[in-house]
Amino acid sequence: MMFSQAAPTIVIKRSNSVGAMKIMLGVFVGLVALLLGLIVLYLIGIQTGPVALMAGLIFATLPVPVYITLILWLDRYESEPLWLLAVVFFWGATVAVFIAFVANTTGAYAVAASAGEEAGEIFGLVISAPIFEESAKALILFIVFFWKKDEFDGILDGIVYAAMVGLGFAMTENVQYYGMAALKGGLVAERNLFILRGAIAPFSHPLFTSMTGIGLGWARQSNNKAIKILMPLIGLGLAMMLHAIWNGTAYIHGLLWILAYVFIMIPVAITALVVVFFAWRREGRIVREHLLPDFQRGVMTQDEYNRLCSVRGRMGLSFRALRNGGFGIWRARMRYNQMASELAFHRNRVARGISDGEQEAREREAAYLQMLQDLRTRMGPH
Repeated sequence: MMFSQAAPTIVIKRSNSVGAMKIMLGVFVGLVALLLGLIVLYLIGIQTGPVALMAGLIFATLPVPVYITLILWLDRYESEPLWLLAVVFFWGATVAVFIAFVANTTGAYAVAASAGEEAGEIFGLVISAPIFEESAKALILFIVFFWKKDEFDGILDGIVYAAMVGLGFAMTENVQYYGMAALKGGLVAERNLFILRGAIAPFSHPLFTSMTGIGLGWARQSNNKAIKILMPLIGLGLAMMLHAIWNGTAYIHGLLWILAYVFIMIPVAITALVVVFFAWRREGRIVREHLLPDFQRGVMTQDEYNRLCSVRGRMGLSFRALRNGGFGIWRARMRYNQMASELAFHRNRVARGISDGEQEAREREAAYLQMLQDLRTRMGPH
């Protein structure tokens, strides 16, 4: 099994004042997000009480590390920066939940006041929640898409980021669900709900939002202007539609929800996995094409070059490094694999004309090559 590696640090000279401003802005945004998350937890605590709130927190966070590991496992060639994945997850768990909470509550109360309580509940579940929750989660995906072009290369990246923001959102949402279950039915009711939401259907929010991620990823890797404009909107629309089906069938009847789960959600999830498979193949082709010059210059051997171009081959390189050289050599090999991918994808962005600039592109490539050389020295003959 491969573990996610943080993207390498590429040193490009920038103004100190610009760097300081970015740090200050990042800290400010992080504090605001934390405040919004605490407000949400406070409001949940008012509903459930402190004991049920703590029980909800425990049950909601317990499986999250397992699910994060599975999401990171999908990112086999060019792992996304851990700090950026954390930002996306944190957004889903705080900002997106707060936006959705305010919008859903306001809309449901407004409809209930004019059309009755049942109409307000239906509106909140089937119309408001799909629109505002998916939009709130999608917002960070659009931010990353336009802000970090060098870290959003295609469909697979879109799925990974979408799954992380969806998982963060689901975690905080589950605090409320589990807390209310504990309040009304005790730990037995909370356990039963945990089995339903945490084991049988844990990936509902990540699956919904992955539609938006696929749309953005498709737009990134396409040169067709119509696709670049339409696919993100189509993806967001599909996310809202799946969300509405999920909530609507659950509200109407449990049997209808089961049918939707079996005949809609599971096929969509399987389709998403098929998309991941073909995204792996695309990324393998990018690595093969853009590392070919390094193989031709003798920077890497034929065997190493071939193995770097497939998921199975990379696993073999990593296992061999661990077996022959120990943990330190294994870590060096993992970073070498990651940086080789970063170099290949950087060259692909330059070839497609979506890099930051000619001078910075040259500096970045030189930095990657230097790091690969340093890691080669550290690995030795392993």
